Amino acid sequence: MPSFKAILVEKNGETQSVAIKAISDSDLMDGDVTVRVEYSCINYKDGLAVTGLAPVVRRWPMIPGIDFAGTVEQSSHKEWKPGDKVVLNGFGLGETHLGGWAEKARVKGDWLVPLPQGMSSLEAMAIGTAGYTAMLAVIALERHGVKPDHGAIAVTGAVGGLGSVAVALLAKLGYTVAATTGRTGEAEYLKSLGASEVIDRAELTGKVKPLAKDRFAGGIDSVGSTTLANLLSMTRYGGAVAACGLAGGMDLPTTVAPFILRGVSLLGIDSVYCPREQRREAWRRLALDLDRSRLKAMTSVVPFEQAIETARTIVDGKLRGRHAIEIASG
Repeated sequence: MPSFKAILVEKNGETQSVAIKAISDSDLMDGDVTVRVEYSCINYKDGLAVTGLAPVVRRWPMIPGIDFAGTVEQSSHKEWKPGDKVVLNGFGLGETHLGGWAEKARVKGDWLVPLPQGMSSLEAMAIGTAGYTAMLAVIALERHGVKPDHGAIAVTGAVGGLGSVAVALLAKLGYTVAATTGRTGEAEYLKSLGASEVIDRAELTGKVKPLAKDRFAGGIDSVGSTTLANLLSMTRYGGAVAACGLAGGMDLPTTVAPFILRGVSLLGIDSVYCPREQRREAWRRLALDLDRSRLKAMTSVVPFEQAIETARTIVDGKLRGRHAIEIASG
């Protein structure tokens, strides 16, 4: 049986190893659709899987990669046929189900969504789960009624993948964006994506007040913990914050004050098991509302052979923007 390349995370006792290996179709897990993977990308969760810094991987061995884009090779699912272009985000990929860092993936057809017309597999993974999650957050703010003329929207962790896409999306939709980051040397990069203001994250990491000066109409937060608590305390009456990350921690040292005295809402964003219709809507909106030139400017294409080392740097906060992995050979 012909083999193909994959990155495998393996464990021997307490020792974890990561390497490029040759595997075959028989090594793949059950599913009714086999996809020839063309691109995947590097997300924060992938970095945790590769480094072992958090218990992301729950099945051994594991192929990392929580998302991919590619072409259907075989299918017994009623919706998909060979040649269809598809995208997959989440559903335990790279955690409990073998992920996208391989030339092939076998998955459930119900997990897939069509690649938007006019979008390439590379563009889809330049967006990736980070960008798809950012779009879900933007849609949540819109549905809550947060409008461009209400005031600035704060984006935390703005230099990262999720934050970069969120800045670009909000700017394209006419919002004033206040990008917060600990890497203020990246101010020009953030302004090139559409940020109107760049704020040092130190302003959101100090002691949390029950209510601080109301600075923002809303926010998209990928950090959590004290940063999210401060952002909630700085949100104006009737505003909302979409929470979609925990790079700073899972705790939330806040009070009820923002919620009952200013009517602020905290909107939880789940991208892993998000219903299919919401996924389709997010990808449809990404195809319409994300400036492709800004997407290209924030994206680096990583050769397959460099994926492991690049993933190790994302957990240290050293990556800027998005990193797509070129997986298809030839």
